[in-house]
Amino acid sequence: MVEEMRKKRNLRSEGSGAEDMAVGFLEREGYRIVERNFHFGKSGEIDIIAREGGYLVFCEVKMRKNDEYGPPEYAVTPQKQRTIRRVAHGYLYVAGIKDQACRFDVVIIRIEREGPVCALLRNAF
Repeated sequence: MVEEMRKKRNLRSEGSGAEDMAVGFLEREGYRIVERNFHFGKSGEIDIIAREGGYLVFCEVKMRKNDEYGPPEYAVTPQKQRTIRRVAHGYLYVAGIKDQACRFDVVIIRIEREGPVCALLRNAF
């Protein structure tokens, strides 16, 4: 039980570190961060909400140390995409945003020997 709790805490910490890396990467790419870890009830969470050009961008962050379970972008399954869309609609509703061009991006972080390598899939789904 204690070991399981440690694993969960460690994964949460790694996830937060990956999101910190993604925020820095997106800012260097010209994005302006609006919000992080937006929850809409029990529907789910969006890792990063940002503005880039005329778009409001909903970003999912995926990090992998290896491809044992496939490339990181494969983890954004159709089910995960539906969840992100649902939460994005919730965000637009809560924020009172209408008539806004939106897009869904994925930030991929691979942990290489030399250090983390970030990549961006614009308009991923």
